Amino acid sequence: MADAAPTREQAWQLLNEHNQAERTIKHALAVEGVMRFMARKHGEDEEQWGVIGLVHDLDFERYPEDHCTQSKRILEESGWPPDYVRAVVSHGWLLCSDVEPQSLLEKTLYAVDELTGLVAATALVRPSRSVMDLKAKSVKKKWKEKRFAAGVDRSVIERGAEMLGVPVADLINDVIAAMQEVAATIGLAGQAQ
Repeated sequence: MADAAPTREQAWQLLNEHNQAERTIKHALAVEGVMRFMARKHGEDEEQWGVIGLVHDLDFERYPEDHCTQSKRILEESGWPPDYVRAVVSHGWLLCSDVEPQSLLEKTLYAVDELTGLVAATALVRPSRSVMDLKAKSVKKKWKEKRFAAGVDRSVIERGAEMLGVPVADLINDVIAAMQEVAATIGLAGQAQ
């Protein structure tokens, strides 16, 4: 690739080369969808943001104890540009990486990664099993239940929203709207999928 901008097809191939679990793939697609939505909202490069969202957890399935470090290695060995690699690694700031998000892209990825999991979990316990009729107030209600989606680090979402200078409620609304756009792809369009 020689540091050229990677294509979505290349990102998809790499993701599937290193991940097999349907849950991991759907999470990657959800984050990609949210990143594309946020790029459009901010007038940024939708392709770049989406591709980075798609591979952000590239190493998680095989190397959960070495998350972010192995993604860095894999992406560098695949010839990905340094800014793409840095963005992927920065999403694990204070969790598995000491690379602090700096750019709008990096801060957005950091803020929305965990939140997509909480939104998906909230949708799945609804009668519709869908994000199509999901409201932010439902996510906020589940947010307060610490045992619900216990793996979702709410402090990361709060820190990410603060870094972006937006209220958590606004971030939740954006993530829901973005996930509605890709609902069928990520299995959250409800019974009529």
